[in-house]
Amino acid sequence: MASGAPQNSSQMACDSEIPGFLDTFLQDFPAPLSPESPLPWKVPGAVLSQEEVEAELAELAMGFLGSRNAPPPFAAAVTHKAISQLLQIDLSEFKKLPEQEEEEEEEEERAFVTLLDAKGLARSFFNCLWEVCSQWQKQVPLPAQAPQRQWLVSIHAIRNTRRKMEDRHVSLPTFNHLFGLSDSEDRAYFAVFDGHGGVDAARYASVHVHANVSHLPELLTDPAAALKEAFRRTDEMFLWKAKRERLQSGTTGVCALITGATLHVAWLGDSQVILVQQGQVVKLMEPHKPERQDEKERIEALGGFVSFMDCWRVNGTLAVSRAIGDVFQKPYVSGEADAASRKLTGSEDYLLLACDGFFDVVPHQEVSGLVHSHLIRQKGSGLRVAEELVAVARDRGSHDNITVMVVFLRDPQELLEGGAQGTGDAHADEGSQDLPTGLSELETNTSQRS
Repeated sequence: MASGAPQNSSQMACDSEIPGFLDTFLQDFPAPLSPESPLPWKVPGAVLSQEEVEAELAELAMGFLGSRNAPPPFAAAVTHKAISQLLQIDLSEFKKLPEQEEEEEEEEERAFVTLLDAKGLARSFFNCLWEVCSQWQKQVPLPAQAPQRQWLVSIHAIRNTRRKMEDRHVSLPTFNHLFGLSDSEDRAYFAVFDGHGGVDAARYASVHVHANVSHLPELLTDPAAALKEAFRRTDEMFLWKAKRERLQSGTTGVCALITGATLHVAWLGDSQVILVQQGQVVKLMEPHKPERQDEKERIEALGGFVSFMDCWRVNGTLAVSRAIGDVFQKPYVSGEADAASRKLTGSEDYLLLACDGFFDVVPHQEVSGLVHSHLIRQKGSGLRVAEELVAVARDRGSHDNITVMVVFLRDPQELLEGGAQGTGDAHADEGSQDLPTGLSELETNTSQRS
């Protein structure tokens, strides 16, 4: 696996870091939070629905523990344990009565949704996290120390010339640790979400899609189908939130879930993922754009229209035909994702996930050469390759937010030694199966070894 360091040495480092982290954490927080104590993290809004609780609290904890340099497998495992502990108590004490305006909504729309006080939940959750850390200071369970597959992931994201940064991304090699999955299948999840009309939808998708995947029984039998359903479910959840909070944003998205030796991808809109294998670009997907004939026919059959106004747009507004959110453009802008699966042979070089701010100006067939040139200049180091790819897109005139994520499937040094540069692209071969239908405001640069 692309790591530069053998897995056992990485595991030894992780084991040695955990006691030090726990000692420091419990020195900084010698007791659970009192009702008057300030919270150590920003609460995600005033209320949460019961189905949002697990994912939102996991996001809080992973961000908090990551900022304190907790080893990622440990951070994911302790988060899972604390959430499990919280969910064992009666959450009705956090129930929040709806506002007068919400009471006027249709009964059937809110009959199945219980709103909970987010601040109270966040405080109780931190105390659960504190209790678990206190217990684990004496003895860390083996699952929290279990070795994981090694990954090298290069990520770079910029606001560019736009007024706001509306992209979000997820890199979660510790998928199994975070959701308490103990089967023999390694899982890692990577995603890019490109928001429009505000950041709310992209942020929501970056928190909830993978959490929804983890709860679906299809994850164990048909992961690609699980990804599709997770997109649909996340869209449904966000639409209810959007109506409740009067949000109008939407987001495209693309994700990759690697389970053992199989790659599963799902996408909604024009964010894209490509695979590079022995220097050749393998096309895995077809982005959803209004000018696609099947998308145009679907929209027109629903009573909408596609028109050209500086670019092709749905109903004269949105330049994407599928997205999470966009409450006022449903059903013309669909929340139904597409997905595909492909067996990995070990000869694959890397995945590249990016938003349209990159792919609108950098053709697929140029990616391999750009990456190869970077690796030559950096003597086989891929840590900053995403930064260079973003710079290329910006220099070519992209004014949009730009996010690029490169997930190496082989050691970058090995790619140089192989000498594969690749100048063209190929469609996914018979091993590929098409199935039926937190960031800073300005710039983020991340290189992960985990």
